[in-house]
Amino acid sequence: MTRDELIQALIPERVRLVSAYQIPDATGMVKLDAMENPYRWPQSLLDDLATRLADCALNRYPDSHADLIRAPLAQWMQIPETLDLLFGNGSDEIIGLLISTLIGTGRSVCAPDPSFVMFQVLANQYSVPFRALPLDSEFDIDVDGWMDGLMTADPALIFVPQPNNPTGNLFSKDRLAQIVESTQALIVIDEAYTAFTDADYLDWAKCYPNVVVMRTLSKVGLAGSRFGMLIGHPEWIVEFDKIRLPYNINAMSQTAVQFALEHASILEEQSGLIRQERTRLSKRLSKRGFSVWHSEANFVVIDCGVHVARDLFEGLKQHQILVKCLDGSHPRLTNTLRLTVGTPDESDVLLSALDQLVSR
Repeated sequence: MTRDELIQALIPERVRLVSAYQIPDATGMVKLDAMENPYRWPQSLLDDLATRLADCALNRYPDSHADLIRAPLAQWMQIPETLDLLFGNGSDEIIGLLISTLIGTGRSVCAPDPSFVMFQVLANQYSVPFRALPLDSEFDIDVDGWMDGLMTADPALIFVPQPNNPTGNLFSKDRLAQIVESTQALIVIDEAYTAFTDADYLDWAKCYPNVVVMRTLSKVGLAGSRFGMLIGHPEWIVEFDKIRLPYNINAMSQTAVQFALEHASILEEQSGLIRQERTRLSKRLSKRGFSVWHSEANFVVIDCGVHVARDLFEGLKQHQILVKCLDGSHPRLTNTLRLTVGTPDESDVLLSALDQLVSR
């Protein structure tokens, strides 16, 4: 057989017919597309971290459970003692791990629509049925629509981002409680942006038998470490740990995270600066005529109104600024851009470029 014939025979059609997840080249750009923390650590701390990393035993496998991280992380995040943690190579690995438990069961996974694209991408990757749940005109939970959808889909897993990506808003706590209390599915509350909102659902993981919480350190300044976590009752964690790949958190990531937790006040300070800049940026965008959606995350979404989002996106790239064009990704995101909150200087560069583009 030829190579092409072998690929046709061995690679499932569901893989061959899709494209790989694309990450745009951001070399030399003001990078405002991926919800990263724009601030680096002080040079003195980077030097200390370099010394610590130099001591990593790269000839040995890392601690399989990253035990040195557990206590300081639980203390910093104020995780109740009755809950346990499972670590993943970013939240993506945890999402995939949870969905993979459903392979062959016939059970489905649900998530809001629109929401984080990887929920559906990974469900499709594992051939697990996916059902999108409708949001109302304010991008909040449509309770009746969700109830109907859950009855039809009979899911084992429901992912609920708080706040939601890409819309940036929090769902109503009362509406979410109705869903939690009405289903036997496991509710995974994704708190990827917890540093930029006052909402906190850790108590729900303690009080509700069908709730776990997922978090990440990517948004607070450690995107390069790829470190995510699942927080829940030990009886949930012990089951999911059975299918977690051993040594999934490498030694250098463990060292970097441990070091960061020793200096967590810097992460908190930087998150506070981002929240302040989110307010400033939103006001200035509004003054320029853009409709700015309320955000509890480290990004804002703008409706470009009389301007064409795709034209602005391409124009910003010509100014060496990379943002996320949401236009075309979902019918309710037509003519919108998602802007990561950067430093004040980066915001000023962005605003100046927008001023030039809209005045043409």
